[in-house]
Amino acid sequence: MKHKFFNKVTKALVVVAFAMPILASAQSGVRKITTKEAVQLSLQNNKQLKIGQARIDAATASVKEAEDRRLPEASASAMYLLLNSPNIDLKIKSGGSDTGGAKSSASPSQVGLVMISASLPIYAGGQIKYGIESARYLAEARRLDAEYDRTAVIQNTLNACRNLFKATQTVSLVQDNLKQEQERVKDFGNLEKNGILARNDLLKASLQASNVELALLEAQNNLNIATVNMDVMLGLPETTKLELDTTGFKVPTDTKGLAEWEGLALQNRKDIASLQYQKKASEANIKSINGQRMPTVAVTGGYVNAYVQSVATITNAVNIGVSAKYNIGNLWTLNTKIKKARAEQDQLVYTQQQLDENIRMEITRAYEDFYLAQKKIQVYATAIEQADENYKITKNKYNNGLATLTDLLDADLAELRAKLNQSLARADAALAYVQLQKSAGTLTENF
Repeated sequence: MKHKFFNKVTKALVVVAFAMPILASAQSGVRKITTKEAVQLSLQNNKQLKIGQARIDAATASVKEAEDRRLPEASASAMYLLLNSPNIDLKIKSGGSDTGGAKSSASPSQVGLVMISASLPIYAGGQIKYGIESARYLAEARRLDAEYDRTAVIQNTLNACRNLFKATQTVSLVQDNLKQEQERVKDFGNLEKNGILARNDLLKASLQASNVELALLEAQNNLNIATVNMDVMLGLPETTKLELDTTGFKVPTDTKGLAEWEGLALQNRKDIASLQYQKKASEANIKSINGQRMPTVAVTGGYVNAYVQSVATITNAVNIGVSAKYNIGNLWTLNTKIKKARAEQDQLVYTQQQLDENIRMEITRAYEDFYLAQKKIQVYATAIEQADENYKITKNKYNNGLATLTDLLDADLAELRAKLNQSLARADAALAYVQLQKSAGTLTENF
């Protein structure tokens, strides 16, 4: 019995041992996430993209609606009427003779009528054809607008990742620095008690530690804000703590020149392509309006059953033929419609010119920011080496009484800033390249 009891206890302890890390992770609410996963979650939950998809669906429905105008129109109606016993004088002579004969009269009190009619357009001056073209161009423009919004969401997500990374790195470095400062205060306290160190130096070290502690509080506050911002963007609970995989922040080495980036933008920017389709839609719309100057021709057909009490019964009255219709009012109303359509077309032309200028400025700014960020990384790498060497020299001088405590604290702070600057510069360079790709229209989920 003891042996069985011991086995049960052992199994229970093993289960608890394996479950503890899982429970600890669940309680802490920390979620490890890569930049690619962040982008995918953001694309799934972004409201602007959902609005864009709804616009695509509406534009697609508009295309189907325009195509449906080629289909025949059909209607059916039925009537049953009660009359007030009217007097009807039929002008048809009775007896089948062309001359003479009495006239017939009737007073029907009921009338029944069933009608079915259909009309198939065969010519509408190009209104249907160009209406379909315009709707298709606008649908393609909406799809391209959604793709452009998609790249903007990717960039914003990576920017939020960058902010979270910078906040996390800042907290980590300041925490390490605070430990060093607290250890220094502890050592200086022992030296001051033994009369080896002046109290003023201890107070300086304590003040430095307090300043670092305040910096840590501010850094932790920034980290909390960046985390909540990421949670909302990714559709996660706001209490979720994120641990970001920083492998996505690799600094690329790119040798393309500014002119090459501008060429890529002209080829790949979705907003440029969208404007092109909007211009084509505007041209098709003007042609459709001009088509209203022409008559419309359709094949028509119908079926009639009628019953007039005491007067006539008509059955199987089938008719088929061709109808033509011309709206005379278009002669003086279409000019205004065309003026409005041409004004909208001019707006698109000026919008494209403005977009071309903005893209050139955007590409230039992103290009300069990217290469500036690369140069900063090189400078900060040198600064770290200099700061490390400076701290070693200053500490050695301080230990030998050749430098003040203020000099030592300044050297320590300079080393911290150099390390922090280089870490943040790498994230800035990675994001600057993302901005450059987005400006050139080459940014995708794979970035």
